[in-house]
Amino acid sequence: MRAQIRDTEIYFDIEGAALVPDGDRMQEKPIAFVIHGGPGADHTSYKPTFSRLSQKLQLVYFDHRGQGRSARGPKETYTLENNVEDMEALRQYLGLEKIVIIGTSYGGMVALSYAVRYPENVQSLIVIATAGSYRFLELAKVNLAEKGTKEQQEIAKFLWDGKFENEAQLKEYFQVMMPMYSITYKPETPGKSWSRTILSPDAINVAFGGFLRSYNVLDKLHKITAPSLVIAGKHDWICPPELSSEIATAIPNADLRIFKNSGHLIRVDEPEALLDTIIGFVVDKG
Repeated sequence: MRAQIRDTEIYFDIEGAALVPDGDRMQEKPIAFVIHGGPGADHTSYKPTFSRLSQKLQLVYFDHRGQGRSARGPKETYTLENNVEDMEALRQYLGLEKIVIIGTSYGGMVALSYAVRYPENVQSLIVIATAGSYRFLELAKVNLAEKGTKEQQEIAKFLWDGKFENEAQLKEYFQVMMPMYSITYKPETPGKSWSRTILSPDAINVAFGGFLRSYNVLDKLHKITAPSLVIAGKHDWICPPELSSEIATAIPNADLRIFKNSGHLIRVDEPEALLDTIIGFVVDKG
């Protein structure tokens, strides 16, 4: 499905009913926006892993502008600011009130920025393997220098400089770097989800070559009023767990969970435990 909002067209998809029979009445489930990372990836890598969440939530997946199946446009519009405002416009387009927000990696940055700007619209906030400031860039470079291979260090220069030339080169980056992102990755069984993903080099270049270098919401996180869950992978190289601790400290009464057997891709390394944690939090805070 496609929503014509603001100056773009956003692709979105919905999984699960919001209104379900429960004995002699109808029960209304919370509605959750699932915010993908990258930037430069799309929502499809969350399918079918996140499908179990649809038992407790209606899931709204969407692709950021210029990414996945959403419309392309001037690359200078591929900003965090626009991602936040597109998300708010989509909420209004769908006629929703308060929403649950689930954001991973860059999607977590969008989620935090949205929750700071529109705290009244957030029912609960879940951020996974993310960061509250540009400091993640320097920590990631240190981790890669210590733990990465020469090939990984070389190809990561395209990321740090925001200089990916095409989709094939970006795909090669993720193939080479996958052992850094997932500690359970096995080269002989590459993830099918990445083969299904539409990659967008312009979006990742604009972010890493520009606005992520000054990104910082840490001093605004006290504005978040919704129940918040912050999740980290102990072995995350690009958004290490100390950054999640930083976020959880800054958000009033936030819960922090660190997955000891995960890298950055917790939904790959410990998918069932991740889903159990999210469902438990949503039900508890329901």
